[in-house]
Amino acid sequence: MKVILNKDLATLGEEGDVKDVARGYARNFLFPRGIALPYTDSTVKLFESRKEEIEARKAEKRKDASGLKEKLEALELTLTMPAGANGKLYGAVTSQTIADEFAKQGHHIERKRIELAGTSFKSVGKYKVTVKLYESAAAEITVTVQGQVEEAKTPSAPSRPSRRRRDEEAVPAAEGVAPAEAANTEAAPADVPAGEPAAQESAASEPAAQE
Repeated sequence: MKVILNKDLATLGEEGDVKDVARGYARNFLFPRGIALPYTDSTVKLFESRKEEIEARKAEKRKDASGLKEKLEALELTLTMPAGANGKLYGAVTSQTIADEFAKQGHHIERKRIELAGTSFKSVGKYKVTVKLYESAAAEITVTVQGQVEEAKTPSAPSRPSRRRRDEEAVPAAEGVAPAEAANTEAAPADVPAGEPAAQESAASEPAAQE
């Protein structure tokens, strides 16, 4: 189905472009959102009357792209990534990584506009990255990837009990007495006379003898 774009759509084209698309895509997505109009004699005349206006907007986009190209190529992008001693990255630098770095510097570039040599960078070094802007305009940026070597963590030794504590625990064990029983024995009062319980027992048995 032939349509005329009423708005820019990055995946399809720009305002005023004539495109062939699937009928369902046009009816369910493009037409309801006002992104495109059916290609008819009336719509062709409508866009002919808007031609100067559309071209003026395109000229403004070319100007903006030229200015952005100069700003991007003036940047020095340096990324520090975890890496091994041999320079191999533990992860990888992707187009999304570059887009995030651009955003930190105030330039919001779509990930799909960033082209890397291959799909990603997996080692430290200097690389060339191409950013597509508008029409044939593109910026070429140098990206430096630095490695950050992570030190291996040594496991900490388990804590050992003090010598005094080991000696205290060893004494009851040597005598065949559990530590809890030893504590109870030590806690018993020691000031009761040894003969007093026997005297009380004899006194209690006298009334039974009299009976």
